[in-house]
Amino acid sequence: MDWGVNNSTNNNNNNNHLRKHKENHMMDLVLVSNMDPVNIGLASSENPIPITSLKPRKKTMTSVYLKFFQTAADGKTRKCKFCGQTYSIATATGNLGRHLANRHPGYDKTGEAVNNSATRTTVIVKKSQPQGKANQIDYDYLNWLLIRWLVLASLPPSTLEEKWLVNSYKFLNPSIQIWPSEKYGSVLHEVFRSMREDVRALLEQVSCKFSITLDFWTSFEQIFFMSITCQWIDENWCFNKLLLDICRIPYPCGGAEIYRCIVKVLKFYDIESRVLSCTHDNSSSAAHACHSLKEDLDGQKIGPFCYIPCAARTLNIIIDDGLRSAKQVISKIREFVIELNASPVISEDFIQISTAYQEGTWKFPLDVSARWSGSYQMLDLVHKAGKSVDVIIRKHEETLGSRILLSSSDKSVVNITHQYLEPFYKTTNDICTSKVLTVGLVLFFMDHISETIATCRESRPSPEWLKSAAEEMAKKARSYISQVCNIFTYMTAILDPRIKGELIPDSLNSQSFLDEARTHFIRNYSVNHFSSMSSGYNAQEIEDGGIVSFAEEIARKKRRSNMSSATDELTQYLSEAPAPIVTDVLEWWKINSTRYPRLSLMARDFLAVQATSVVPEELFCGKGDEIDKQRFCMQHDSTQAILCIKSWIQVGIKFKFKSNEIDYERLMELAAASTTDNSPSSSEKKPK
Repeated sequence: MDWGVNNSTNNNNNNNHLRKHKENHMMDLVLVSNMDPVNIGLASSENPIPITSLKPRKKTMTSVYLKFFQTAADGKTRKCKFCGQTYSIATATGNLGRHLANRHPGYDKTGEAVNNSATRTTVIVKKSQPQGKANQIDYDYLNWLLIRWLVLASLPPSTLEEKWLVNSYKFLNPSIQIWPSEKYGSVLHEVFRSMREDVRALLEQVSCKFSITLDFWTSFEQIFFMSITCQWIDENWCFNKLLLDICRIPYPCGGAEIYRCIVKVLKFYDIESRVLSCTHDNSSSAAHACHSLKEDLDGQKIGPFCYIPCAARTLNIIIDDGLRSAKQVISKIREFVIELNASPVISEDFIQISTAYQEGTWKFPLDVSARWSGSYQMLDLVHKAGKSVDVIIRKHEETLGSRILLSSSDKSVVNITHQYLEPFYKTTNDICTSKVLTVGLVLFFMDHISETIATCRESRPSPEWLKSAAEEMAKKARSYISQVCNIFTYMTAILDPRIKGELIPDSLNSQSFLDEARTHFIRNYSVNHFSSMSSGYNAQEIEDGGIVSFAEEIARKKRRSNMSSATDELTQYLSEAPAPIVTDVLEWWKINSTRYPRLSLMARDFLAVQATSVVPEELFCGKGDEIDKQRFCMQHDSTQAILCIKSWIQVGIKFKFKSNEIDYERLMELAAASTTDNSPSSSEKKPK
């Protein structure tokens, strides 16, 4: 993309420049060596990257007046040579200076050559415009802001070709030029390539193991996509999550195709030797791909690797079996709630009646999604406010219809199902709100779910339809436990200080797993990472002259002896009582890493292993519906770029076009300054 500048004051030249701009559909950019840098991209809000301002040399008023403003023949106004903006002859010099600084940064160097532009990464979007058409300066600003909107809203570039949207801009300013969708697409793909290099550089700095997760969906074009996300825990015990790529899986979209896409992404980021685990979506194709990846990594003797199914998806399938007998009743209730949400009159009646009957306080709109959270809301409504529901249906029968009136048998099904699934709701709520959802915590929850199902199956009062549902639920729970029953998940579980060996399923807690865990710890974490700590005096001691008192020598010898015996840190750790469930796991390890210097390294690796392939809230709650809609509607040629850029921006990766970083905050400031300069009163201000 060619970026240049033309500051001619001649109207004909400016009109020619505008026509050329329209024909090429290209932006101009001026690289100014002595102006404030514009970092195009978003630094982390927590740790903003400082920007060094290189301010232009201050000019005297005489030079500003003579060089950049023309005096009208009547001697009453001054006109900017760049944009034609006029000011009263009495306007304060500070206002003129602010106009030049805000509207024409680098105005004092526009005629000079720019040196070393190839090595500069600071840019600003700025163009000269015809006199009397100052708003035209915002065209490129507008297009870059539209790119930002497309990314954050997950919309394809073709959105901007919508006739009514284009006409709306033309209504505001007939001369506004919106880029064609092809240009938006090419810019987005260039931004994707530039930012991906920064992601790769970031991952090179990570010293620990990665965990990856896979998620899949199909678009309206029947294109099969896979997202690959990596997670790790850094030296400060902060959990990190980063989307690596969105891959289009080619036909026939089986395990072999998925495997090749995974390997391609891992090789691009050069992390295939540092991946400890992969969590998939429970599909047979994904499991086959993970199995092939394990065989590949094991064959290269790169290191241990495991793959596990998604616990959230498993739990969602289990719950769906539990809801099977109540689905028709839930559909009736959902239809009723949709009408409640749509009618302020009916919802207000419901609030008053439920208050009178003391059947709880309800806030509208209620969740009517078909996901687990919405289905449970339907059960909860009738269970707690059954009388109010009946009264409202009868009172507004003309609007609601009597077909949704619940019978006594319907209410019985609702109450039994609600009581049975209440522990499931509490479990999913805890899973969704957990700060760090470790494998150990999930296994603890899944063990509780299995016990709840077993109690229902063995209970005599339970109706046969519920026992039948519980039987199907038990099969899926057992299948999940059998898939995660391995040494890797065992090590991940016991390294959660809340779980250790006491709170994981009995099927996973065995002496053989403990022995293997100790062997893995001694082989990979006991000595190699601390060779300098166990070998004599360090370099600083020698530089100090090697003079050590007898008492200090005994103390250091004792410490080295303790270091050599510290390979049994795992035993010491497991011998202590588990931490309370409310404990922040990462904070616990951050505090106790000095007590367990070797074991903490192992914990950093294994606690990053993910129990779910998706954010549980997106699976159980209505929030996931919006994500599914966005993914479904995305066109295949923009899905990868837009979704990756959006994710990278959200974690603080800077928005970058080629070697240039785009600072959207600065663009907004310039836009605001432009609005101020164009206000009618700006040219009429009197000096103080």
